[in-house]
Amino acid sequence: MSQMATERVAAPTNAAPVNALLRNTTLRNTDRRICGSRTGHTSPDTRPLPSQAMQLHAMAVEFPVVHGHPNRLPFEGVLTLVDVPSDRAPSGARGHRVILTRAAAEAALPSLLGMAVDYKAGWDGHDARQKCGIITAAQVDGTRLTVSGYLFARDFPEMERKIEGSAGAEPSMGMSYELADAHVADMRAQLWTLTRATFTGAAILLRDKAAYRATSFRLCRSPRMARAV
Repeated sequence: MSQMATERVAAPTNAAPVNALLRNTTLRNTDRRICGSRTGHTSPDTRPLPSQAMQLHAMAVEFPVVHGHPNRLPFEGVLTLVDVPSDRAPSGARGHRVILTRAAAEAALPSLLGMAVDYKAGWDGHDARQKCGIITAAQVDGTRLTVSGYLFARDFPEMERKIEGSAGAEPSMGMSYELADAHVADMRAQLWTLTRATFTGAAILLRDKAAYRATSFRLCRSPRMARAV
């Protein structure tokens, strides 16, 4: 039996495309620094895209600035890679490694905004009922799909202790996406190509437990950076 990593992929479907709908939410294309990394740009190794596609590269939800808020701890992370096969089979993929296409990731960016991040005791999987933060921005930068947002630090003090304790020369924390309405191009293929999906959340976990080992997660403590999220 093949080992399953912790990304959650809901049962694939051949249904019509999902149209993400966000009401009463301000969306902005971003070009600013979040936790020291620039959003809203294309990395040097990425081929130029049409201007219309560039508009979906980075999106964010605006929140009022509250200086010193005890329950808002800014974070950023690499949620997954696009156009790159997973290192292991995600949970729900029936033993298949998967590849999330860039087009699918860009189309699904709006569905990430406002979704929760969660964690599981043991830091080895997902627990959708342990929602410990919120995603407020997302972007596709080269082959990386990055996110940022806030942890509920006052409600989950153990999160801060664990993440800070793992932030050494080789940080050990990563991320794992949660999907619904995933469309697989060819379910008979050994490598499943996801051409459509809706993001329903993400988990914070040990990097070596994720289907993609190149994910990451870190906290941002600078007041200037916190204002940018």
